[in-house]
Amino acid sequence: MPNCTAEGMAFGRLGRRLIEANFEGGALSSDGGLMLLRQVDRKIGLSKAVASALHDPRDPDLIVHDLRDLVAQRLYGLCCGYEDLNDHAALRQDPLMQTAVGTGDALASSPTLCRMEHRANRTDVVALNRVLVEQFIASHPVPPGELVLDVDASDIPLHGDQEQREFHAYYDHYCYLPLYVYCGKAMLACVLRRSRIDGARHAAAVIKLLVSRLRQAWPAVRIIVRGDSGFCRQRLIRWCERHGTGYVIGVARNARLHRIVEAWEQAMARQYAETGAKQRRIREFQYAAGSWDRERRIVTRLEFGGQGANPRFIVSNLDRPADELYDSLYCQRGEAENRIKETQLDLFGTRTSSRKFLTNWLRTLFSALAYTLMQRLRELALADTDLARASAATIRVKLLKIGAAVMRNTRRIRILFASHHPLRDLFLTAARALASP
Repeated sequence: MPNCTAEGMAFGRLGRRLIEANFEGGALSSDGGLMLLRQVDRKIGLSKAVASALHDPRDPDLIVHDLRDLVAQRLYGLCCGYEDLNDHAALRQDPLMQTAVGTGDALASSPTLCRMEHRANRTDVVALNRVLVEQFIASHPVPPGELVLDVDASDIPLHGDQEQREFHAYYDHYCYLPLYVYCGKAMLACVLRRSRIDGARHAAAVIKLLVSRLRQAWPAVRIIVRGDSGFCRQRLIRWCERHGTGYVIGVARNARLHRIVEAWEQAMARQYAETGAKQRRIREFQYAAGSWDRERRIVTRLEFGGQGANPRFIVSNLDRPADELYDSLYCQRGEAENRIKETQLDLFGTRTSSRKFLTNWLRTLFSALAYTLMQRLRELALADTDLARASAATIRVKLLKIGAAVMRNTRRIRILFASHHPLRDLFLTAARALASP
């Protein structure tokens, strides 16, 4: 163990030499990768767009820290692993964080950032969702032919007396139930909701707004909505059918569906008994639940093995082969769950400790925007590298958390990285990619 005092630390000896340490290194930073985030932000204009979307009631004559700087400071902090506003009490003096944000002076204090978050109103959170969509549209230099929108929900555990805090029996704790929409790895919507509701609540309205905006940008694009059985609701399905939008959505198992596939399962059971090999089939049929206005196409994946029958059902209006619908399209839905985990865990999308609901929604949106910044870093700087498919946490550890010395004078700012950093070449590749027009 080190021998620590108020002045420094002692780590024993190396031969005849004492090993000593202290925090008097001066203008050093542990987040050298901030420069990459700064370059991505400058290319896509994310912090500027967020600042334009938020209202700012402060007196212009008394403003010390511009709203864009506050936003950039908050987003860069999340990307570098600083989830709490208290962290900025020290970070505001970090020379590299100051350089990344775009100033040579002390950045905003924790109370200043806290006041920014507590000013949030409903117009702000709606506008930030719009920023997510506009960033997605701007990321496509060529109109896409087809888009698959993944809609899903997750829980955010609550441990205080937050507004609209409710107990959810399935998750067995007090929580919020945010609704997310992703397209591939890009987030398009983050809607914070109380938890004692239908999991599909607001999904049809959110999809309507997204599809309308995407078609406004790309009139010829084909759009498919994908979700699990929790989103098999007539309001969403009927809207998709009326507006020429494809859908492939899970259907919850019930007695009627089991009766329909019973003969297929019995045949599979006999084959399993004869061969001992697990049986799998894809079949389809027409079906209408009691609440449906008409029959629709159902695709079922049937399995029979040592645990017995294990059927799954989806409903779709797409004219594609049944096996393609299930295996190649519907089963890819699980990727959205990975993106939710990345947003919530790697970028702190569960930090909803404020008592105010709208403040908590703003915080989840800041995490969503930080996710967007990291995703664009992957696309713009890390394509065809070892980190092209890495999670935000892996990129942070390997590329952002790099020690650097900062030397500033009137003519230039020099950032000196470790000469023997193992990912030196990858960092250079990323920097050059971001430096290109």
